[in-house]
Amino acid sequence: MKETLYNKLEKIKSSIKNTNKKNVAKKTLKVLLLLGATGFVLFLVFFFAVFFGYTGHVPTSAQLKKISNHTASEVFSEDGKLLGRYYVENRSSINYDEISPKVIDALIATEDARFYEHRGIDEIALMRVLVKTILLMDRSSGGGSTISQQLAKNLFPRNNVGVLSLPVNKLRESIIAYRLERIYSKEEILTLYLNTVPFGENIFGIEVAAERFFNKTPADLTVDEGAVLIGMLKANNSYNPRINPERSKQRRNVVISQMVNYGYLSQEEGDTLKEKPLVVNYRKISFNEGPAPYFLEMIKPELLEWCASNTKENGEPWNLYTDGLRIQTTLNFDFQQYAIQAVSEQMKSVQEDFDKHWADQDPWRGNENIIQRAVRRTKRYQKMEAQGYSEEEIEKSFNQKINTTLFTWDGMEQVETTPMDSVKHYLRFLNAGFLAIEPSSGDMKAWVGGIDFRFFKYDHVLSKRQPGSTFKPFVFLAALENGLSPFDYYPARQTVYYDYDNYSPANFDGKHEGFYTMEGGLTNSVNTVAVDLLMETGIDNVIHTVNELGLTADLPKVPSIALGVHSENLKNLLYAYATIANRGMKVEPYYLQSISTSEDEVLEEFLRPAGTKTNLNELNCQLVTHMMESAVQRGTGVKIRSVYNIRGDFAGKTGTTQNYADGWFVGYTPTLVTGSWVGGEEPGIRFRSSRLGQGSYTALPIVGKFFRSLYDDPDYKKIQNARFPDLEDELVADLDLPHYKEMLEMERQDFFNRLFAGNSKEKNLRELQTMELDSIKPKKNVWQKVKGIFKKND
Repeated sequence: MKETLYNKLEKIKSSIKNTNKKNVAKKTLKVLLLLGATGFVLFLVFFFAVFFGYTGHVPTSAQLKKISNHTASEVFSEDGKLLGRYYVENRSSINYDEISPKVIDALIATEDARFYEHRGIDEIALMRVLVKTILLMDRSSGGGSTISQQLAKNLFPRNNVGVLSLPVNKLRESIIAYRLERIYSKEEILTLYLNTVPFGENIFGIEVAAERFFNKTPADLTVDEGAVLIGMLKANNSYNPRINPERSKQRRNVVISQMVNYGYLSQEEGDTLKEKPLVVNYRKISFNEGPAPYFLEMIKPELLEWCASNTKENGEPWNLYTDGLRIQTTLNFDFQQYAIQAVSEQMKSVQEDFDKHWADQDPWRGNENIIQRAVRRTKRYQKMEAQGYSEEEIEKSFNQKINTTLFTWDGMEQVETTPMDSVKHYLRFLNAGFLAIEPSSGDMKAWVGGIDFRFFKYDHVLSKRQPGSTFKPFVFLAALENGLSPFDYYPARQTVYYDYDNYSPANFDGKHEGFYTMEGGLTNSVNTVAVDLLMETGIDNVIHTVNELGLTADLPKVPSIALGVHSENLKNLLYAYATIANRGMKVEPYYLQSISTSEDEVLEEFLRPAGTKTNLNELNCQLVTHMMESAVQRGTGVKIRSVYNIRGDFAGKTGTTQNYADGWFVGYTPTLVTGSWVGGEEPGIRFRSSRLGQGSYTALPIVGKFFRSLYDDPDYKKIQNARFPDLEDELVADLDLPHYKEMLEMERQDFFNRLFAGNSKEKNLRELQTMELDSIKPKKNVWQKVKGIFKKND
């Protein structure tokens, strides 16, 4: 009886327990269902909040069809090579077939092995990340983002929404990736990705990266080079091959291993590639660096004006920095490279001489005005002045230590210094300008405005300095134009011009004996002869001829203008020389050919300005060219022949200003006019000796080195073979003596030998002036006949 009662009680207890368990289970299930439903509702709210853009803009499919990135505008040479870019982001775009297939393989093997199997979201990769990264705390599983999701992140930067930033942005990128996959093919997505992905150093896209680190196009990248670039995607700076070559090599080998794992390379190929050294061919092209930064800076205002005045289809003006314009110019890429090389080689050598010349002394010789002018030209000073800082505050700032990078000819130096010491450092450098133009068309072919645009922004093709003796040919041309004879002899004696404050020019070598023809005077750059010619011609007449040549500077009406004491820039000077080389035909500067879209749709073509026939006598221009040929053959420009071994027809003129502040040389062939200038940023920064400071020592070598490189290039032999018109034939034609040709031939050699003798004794002058060809009927003095053709308007 008792057992039965006990069993019943136990059964009741067990029943109560089971009932309680069931109740707990039901309650737990209800809670779980409620939590699940709540979570699902919250997820839906979260999803739709992201989907409809409440947490940040999510582009629609229609918007994704019109993807447009900031793309750099690119400037090209006449032969289609890149000269530089204007950009906010240094990016350019290419097509799928312009990318090496091995780069594509490396990308997929490393970043998204199932790329061709998913539709933008890789669920398997996500689960792997969820389990290994979150639950097992194993970071080796990667990030789980597909290439399409990474593309979404590149195209549409992440939003900051606090603690929810990561899930919001991941979901947003997944939505965008899914839409991208519905709109674009796999090849198009790969192309978009490789055109937008960052590679550090403010560069974007595989094309700029290949150019920067290997000086190649993406199509020409080798497997190991492509692996280096793809390896950089994980951490741009950490795996930068220039900054961290060892890390970059290790990461490259990881990418190669991935290519082996997924069958893109055999094990043997992978092992061989891993053994290869990492070789970088670094080449930086931007608006600051590259083949033609000074040229890009010169044309920029004109391009900005064009953009502001022209609109796209949507009515907005073009943007030079973001719209990917393609700008075609007349510069020749090879000419530009040879010019840069010539300037760099010569200026490094000249700077060494300059530093030795001044040794431990300051080249400004205690002149604080030079220092103060240099300080006021700095951006630091101008910015602080604009912000209202006092002179005392600015001075204090210039004497506080800073960390900065300084230019030297042995490379960049990271130093701790003061801004004032930095100013003094740069004042010690001599600078240079070089320009090459085509005289028949006005096309610019090479433009180097200084030794390094990053540190020396002032363009010395455009800076105005005294031209010195490079102005003399204009005086001699004016003399011919106004009836003075090239056969007359002019004394080298020193003269005092009492009407002009007792001005008395001296010759460079201090010698004032003998007589010179025009050719002799120009060949030897005799100052006294040049001033004498100017005074005989008349200052107003010389200025008129100079204006005919295209120089419009306000010249002072004083005898010293014959020696180039006014200010002129290299560009204007060379176009005046081009008019002489072109036998009186004046051409205008031409450098912009066309502007196109990134798809090569021509937006505008710029016509070359037509040449203008001046009133200058063609034969007079030829005579001046001939005189400058003589200067190169046996005068102040003889180093062109003797040192640089330049053959073929070549005319030139050196120039040196007072106190050796400026060195010049203009040299030209029938098809190319070139010129160089060398000097300090301040005229007071200069050599103190004639040997080191003259133009034949500082500036001429730049032109000589340029032409030597040019003539060594078989593609430009035709320049060396070009010939000036034969001056003797021109004279005979103008003498109008066709009936006496045979007889004249017997006399002409002696005649022209004397005519162009340059510096003859006085008795030869008398013989030449009295020489007659008795057998010519009617009898006429050849001297008078020849002399007459040089009169103006004859």
